[in-house]
Amino acid sequence: MTRGRPGAASAGASATGAPAASRDLPRRELGAFLRSRRERLTPRDVGLPDGPGRRTPGLRRAEVAELAGISLSWYTWLEQGRVRTSEQVLRAVARVLRLDGAERAHVLSFVADDSPPDAPTWVSPNLLSLVRALSPHPAVVLDPHWDLLAWNAGYAALLTDPARLRPGQRNLLWLVFRWPPARTLLADWERDARALLGQFRSRAARRPQDARFAELVEELRCDADAARWYDLRETAAFQPSVRCFRHPTAGELRLRYVKLAAVEEPGHHLLAYLPADLAAEDALRRLQDG
Repeated sequence: MTRGRPGAASAGASATGAPAASRDLPRRELGAFLRSRRERLTPRDVGLPDGPGRRTPGLRRAEVAELAGISLSWYTWLEQGRVRTSEQVLRAVARVLRLDGAERAHVLSFVADDSPPDAPTWVSPNLLSLVRALSPHPAVVLDPHWDLLAWNAGYAALLTDPARLRPGQRNLLWLVFRWPPARTLLADWERDARALLGQFRSRAARRPQDARFAELVEELRCDADAARWYDLRETAAFQPSVRCFRHPTAGELRLRYVKLAAVEEPGHHLLAYLPADLAAEDALRRLQDG
């Protein structure tokens, strides 16, 4: 496709035969996401009159195409997952659909060539030493699937010791949605859970052939809340924040949620909970001391 001419190569793109399944699925996911965001808007949201004869909610495809400066056929094929498109076109569509920062980043990720290599399954001695040194402040190393690779005593004391869980359960998504105490431990469980699920969905959508992502999605669909929110196609970007915990023995704790990329181990992240006040600092030390 020629940049700046979004409709020029559409026929050729779809006339060369059915694309491989591995390429088809991300396009379908992108199309479904765009459709879901189109349907939540009204003509007034984009400065158009309501007009008669609207039988379905949201904008019409023709309205999105016109406002984005592309052909109706091209936009229709884009929603149907039949064509590959460019960053230029997706930025125009994102502007029309009033996407927020996280949603726009999610859409643009489908044309970005930045898929990380497979992350190692081990944790280096340097990173492991850092995780242990942070205790009593809870810290954990996550892989791209949010699987827990290493943790310290502070993390085990605040939540639960991952060593007591089955390997497939040592996952941040599993703990938030499938581990029952999480719903009372997190003071604002719904907000935190939906934000985490939105981050997960944005990454999983780009790797539909990844067996671990598929396994986690199947597990999450066993939870009614996760299944409902996942189907809303909500996306989110990581935001440093203060999270409130209601621990059964330590009481209320306000902890700063910090996430850092491990430069020496592409795909791994260090997740730490740092005290937001002196009360949380004292409570974390009491927790680790038993």
